[in-house]
Amino acid sequence: MASATTATLYQFSAPDIRGRDVSLEDYAGQVVLVVNTASKCGLTPQYEGLETLYQQYKDRGLVILGFPCNQFGGQEAGNEEAISEFCQVNYGVSFPMFSKVEVNGKGAHPIFKYLKKASGGFLTDAIKWNFTKFLVDRQGKPVARFAPTTEPAKLAADIEKLL
Repeated sequence: MASATTATLYQFSAPDIRGRDVSLEDYAGQVVLVVNTASKCGLTPQYEGLETLYQQYKDRGLVILGFPCNQFGGQEAGNEEAISEFCQVNYGVSFPMFSKVEVNGKGAHPIFKYLKKASGGFLTDAIKWNFTKFLVDRQGKPVARFAPTTEPAKLAADIEKLL
């Protein structure tokens, strides 16, 4: 693996919601917002705000990557098919969704290990809840981390700066 100074988000891959392996290098040159999501969380309505951001900025180079996670209160217990259907039917999600991952602990996906190390949290690097958001610049470097309670619309100014 590349050193911390040369590492980028693009060196990782993950299975999408249909199980196909996707290289994050596919998103090179775009501004990326990585979010750990859940379908049965008090913050789940943020899917609507995320989709709004995606529609507003996708033509200018923003991509949002959703990573379902069941580590917080068992709020994403369904399989990938159920998650995909829920997101589409309830929120019209059209941004890329990935297979369920762990974001904390020994089983944490390498993408989240990298993001947490590159942009630590308050008191600890651990992700504290669903809908933690990581903003990554066009070079694949994390530039900001947002709390789960930060509404997607409040990210617009930070996204604009990177576009």
